Amino acid sequence: MIVVRRLPLLVAGLLSLHCFAGRAFAQTSAASTRAEGDTAVRQVQSLVLGAVYEQLAVANPRAAAARANARAAAARIASAKRPPDPQLQLGFMNRELPSLRPMEPLGMTQVQLMQMVPLAGKLGLAGSVAEAQAAAARGLADDVRWDVRALAAMAFYDLYQTDRSLDVAISTRRLLQDIAATASTMYAVGEGRQPDVLRAQVEIARMSEDIVRMETMRISMDARLAALLDRAPVADPPSPLLPALPAELPPLDSLLRLAEANRPMIHAGEAELRGAEAAVTLARRELWPDLEIGVQYGQRSGAMGVGTERMGSLMLGVSLPVFARSRQLQMREETVAMRAMAAADLAAMRAETRGRVAVAYADWRRARNLSDLYRSTILPQTQATITSSLAAYRVGNVNFMTLLDNQMTLNRYQQELYALAAEQGKALAELEMLIGRELFDPTVVAAPAARTER
Repeated sequence: MIVVRRLPLLVAGLLSLHCFAGRAFAQTSAASTRAEGDTAVRQVQSLVLGAVYEQLAVANPRAAAARANARAAAARIASAKRPPDPQLQLGFMNRELPSLRPMEPLGMTQVQLMQMVPLAGKLGLAGSVAEAQAAAARGLADDVRWDVRALAAMAFYDLYQTDRSLDVAISTRRLLQDIAATASTMYAVGEGRQPDVLRAQVEIARMSEDIVRMETMRISMDARLAALLDRAPVADPPSPLLPALPAELPPLDSLLRLAEANRPMIHAGEAELRGAEAAVTLARRELWPDLEIGVQYGQRSGAMGVGTERMGSLMLGVSLPVFARSRQLQMREETVAMRAMAAADLAAMRAETRGRVAVAYADWRRARNLSDLYRSTILPQTQATITSSLAAYRVGNVNFMTLLDNQMTLNRYQQELYALAAEQGKALAELEMLIGRELFDPTVVAAPAARTER
């Protein structure tokens, strides 16, 4: 009779265990839905990487400042190619005081125009320096655009990883609750052990802790992205959709050549070096005197009733570099040092670019190969292990801890798969920034993984 009374509970426990087995192999729900608590489900707005880039192009303050600096540098070119403004002077010569009447016959009114004319090609060299500086500013603005683009991608993929890990954690917690219910039912009918029930409750509490932590992390990840987009952070950020990442990339040597030829920072360094070389030549010619040309017109009342007398003059002058030791020669020293610094900076940029391209390429290959391994081998084998341990647990050949550990292993591998996808995207964003070109279309979303159900 005792066995008969316990039979319904035992059957209920086995049915609950069977339901758990069916759900253990269901993949995480679509990114647009997320479980909240135990039963509620809320809809979450999706976020596409291409849309983030479009917003970034118009909203990022740092990129806007860099573009404004480039426009300012371009506006300085025309001014650098022009000589100094002419000076116009009006003179009232030889006046009586305090009446200011012209003194006879010396009182005169004069108009004088003076123009400084730099010699030895100084204006052309100054224009070359300004043009190089404007090209460097354009390169820096383009580099800032790629840099903030990469930063936005990093925040996007971090948010994606946290979002998907949260999905996995919520789904795993539900499965653990099923396991706990099954263990409780079997313990009630004398087929299980109390430590199994307690261990399941501990794992549920740990998973709840992870969920709280990841929900907080979502807000911080969105805050990073919001700062780049110049918007306020939100308490419930949209859920990122993984773009269709490329399965193959050009070889490493091709990427290195692309980075050397296309990276805006290297273009800016080359332009700065050209400007520094032109500045050295200009400084060497500063010892050449500048020519000053002037014309003068004067008039006064003629003596003894004669009409107005008019006079003209032509004046020529040169500047005298009397402080050459402390001015012009020091300018030479300064420009030579600036040229050496520009050359060293350019060499450092090229070396850094080569190193970063190689590191990012290695990170991308590692993440891609491990993702393929997880999808093709590790996750299917882990799921098969759960199936086997579940069947063995039903007949008493496997203990409860083995079943629980297998489920937690599957949870960890699923989260690691999303982490590898995020690392792959980050490496691609780094490579795009370094080579100055896109490697894939960020508006195309990856196809969702097929759900595997028992």
